[in-house]
Amino acid sequence: MLRFALVGCGRIAKRHAELLAGGHVAGATLCAVADINPIRLKDVSSCFGVKGYLNYSEMMESESPDVVVVLTESGNHSKHVIDLAQYGRHIVVEKPMALRLSDIDKMVESCDKHSIKLFVVKQNRFNRPILKLREALLNERFGRLVSGSVRVRWCRDQSYYDQDQWRGTWSMDGGVLTNQAIHHIDMLQWMMGDIAEVFSYGATQLVNIETEDTAVVSLRFVNGALGCIEATTAARPSDQEGSITIMGEKGMVEVGGFAMNEIKTWQFTDKLHSDSEVISRYSVNPPNVYGFGHKAYYQHVVNSILNNGPNLIDGIAGRKSVEIINAIYESMETGKAIPLRRQPHSMRLGEPHK
Repeated sequence: MLRFALVGCGRIAKRHAELLAGGHVAGATLCAVADINPIRLKDVSSCFGVKGYLNYSEMMESESPDVVVVLTESGNHSKHVIDLAQYGRHIVVEKPMALRLSDIDKMVESCDKHSIKLFVVKQNRFNRPILKLREALLNERFGRLVSGSVRVRWCRDQSYYDQDQWRGTWSMDGGVLTNQAIHHIDMLQWMMGDIAEVFSYGATQLVNIETEDTAVVSLRFVNGALGCIEATTAARPSDQEGSITIMGEKGMVEVGGFAMNEIKTWQFTDKLHSDSEVISRYSVNPPNVYGFGHKAYYQHVVNSILNNGPNLIDGIAGRKSVEIINAIYESMETGKAIPLRRQPHSMRLGEPHK
């Protein structure tokens, strides 16, 4: 049984805690939580019946968890992961794993130095419809890839950003691309392969924040395919869609719903008998935008540690989506197409607040 501890008791913490403390993940349990905010700390610790600490160093020394989960502000992920690595315990970090590529490289180096595994939360890779799409790609059912696109049409009003001062800031958060659409950007790259170049526009449409709440991005993949990202938190009055579409010379698949949870199109020129059942068998109805992927994700983490299994989303894999987002922001700032065959970076994302 692996003992997990959480660092950070913000909005996402209860999602992690309910899985780990509720016996939903075989081989995992929640032993403690930490947060500098005593109100949030008490809320989560009392809700799940575990001890709470105002100082995570004290928690690590007193509890000696097997795995620590970093759920703090995005801009603090790097600092906290590097600091926690010294305890020699495996680390899970929420998306985005950091805001700047140089910080990610330091995180990976620190975990390697202390011989621990670093896991980046990308739970949507474990959605049943997504796994079926991935299977079709690996079986080369699409033939030559033509285009790939993702759409994020979610609702985050001013009250969401007002929950915490760091939300929607360049120094600690980023906008819709970094916070919400990063899952879909990761998915697009995972399905379509490496990206050669991006060109983007971004705007702040309906809320008072530093960063963008709406963005459109054109992409050219290394394999010659083209792509598009449409992302907004300005959908009103509620979440509408979180989807991905892959098109190839021999077929087309669209996984839609509001959390990439529903196969809407499954068409191939070379048909299989099982194709007729795919839409009904591999679509799910999750209770919220988090979907069901976290449970399968944590089961993967446990297996990787206890059975020395593969780490499918390590620091190197987690870095790719941040690299893409940095290039997208640089394109917004310069008005130019930005290649990814170098070290792209946004001038604003992750910069200390002045």
